[in-house]
Amino acid sequence: MSSKMTVLRLYRRSLKLSLNWAVHRYLWRGQAMYLRSLFEANRHVTEPRLQRTLIQETEALLEKWKHPDPYIPPTAPGGSKYERNIPAPYLDPPPKMIL
Repeated sequence: MSSKMTVLRLYRRSLKLSLNWAVHRYLWRGQAMYLRSLFEANRHVTEPRLQRTLIQETEALLEKWKHPDPYIPPTAPGGSKYERNIPAPYLDPPPKMIL
């Protein structure tokens, strides 16, 4: 597999990982822009040995920051029951109807 494909997969994994930690989408957008700047800063690296080192460091960071309870879409098997990072609603029972 080429290093370009590896880096693209790492970038996508990092975006999904940050989405697990972000409570709201507008907060995640800032994190996504920061991640993009980190990847763009090392775009000029062409030396294979340095590329492998950067890839290994990135994989280690992603493993370190992995979310303990990642969000799974509700339609997926074993998916989360409620929306992302929102506590389950507490609902009172409906009132009795007197007719």
